[in-house]
Amino acid sequence: MTTSILAPHADSSDQTILYRVEEGVAIITINRPEALNSIDPETRAALKQIWGHAARDEAVQCVILTGAGHKSFCTGSDLKKTMPPKESVAQLSFGTAESDHLLTGMDIDKPIICAINGYAMGGGMELALACDIRLASENAMLALSEVRLGSMPGAGGTQRLARLVGLSDAMLMLLTGDRIDAHEAYRLGLVSRVVPQDELLSCALTIARRIASNAPLSVRAIKRVVKEGLEMPLELGIKHERYVFGLLRDTEDRIEGRRAFQEKRTPKFQGR
Repeated sequence: MTTSILAPHADSSDQTILYRVEEGVAIITINRPEALNSIDPETRAALKQIWGHAARDEAVQCVILTGAGHKSFCTGSDLKKTMPPKESVAQLSFGTAESDHLLTGMDIDKPIICAINGYAMGGGMELALACDIRLASENAMLALSEVRLGSMPGAGGTQRLARLVGLSDAMLMLLTGDRIDAHEAYRLGLVSRVVPQDELLSCALTIARRIASNAPLSVRAIKRVVKEGLEMPLELGIKHERYVFGLLRDTEDRIEGRRAFQEKRTPKFQGR
């Protein structure tokens, strides 16, 4: 059953973001297929709200982000409806104006899997880059094409892409604005799997359920240590890893995991 925290009694066709939970997995769907799942101001606000809900939802251990339909994951900002902000850059940076950045709220410890079901352009590709695991359907196309519009990526695209695929391939995509298909994305290491369109969500759910079945504190600690470690020298990152390992050592879940292994049964993790 689809659960909405935005308009509980509204028809799902009227909601720009859909949210449902299955077996510990939250599925967040950008629901504007008629606009290639582009992000208008209302969708941006709803997406920001939904990340906070997923982070607080104790029933959720892993998140899947995808788009409605079979043509597009997300094509970035809806240029027909998105106007430049009224506030100056200084006001947005140092004032009291609340950020409406595309990725606001995504920085959560719960793993996020992106199921790229078609076009992932501009801000849509930046949404995908901000996820922890990326899967693509065979018809997926990815691009950071802002340079063709006299602009540049502004939601982490220049930074995450270079870190993921290396300087030369990142520059090639960023400076030409060219699209790549799913198989080229796989070759570059941008996505972990390429699957038929009709198998994409089931593939994402299979992986997400496997993650959700693991010890919650361990899963979240690993994600945080990996992310933070990328910004550290190797030696400091290893020290950080040892510190967090020590924090997990005496948790109830770690004891339960060892007991379950000894007793040859499935562990029952409690997140404690």
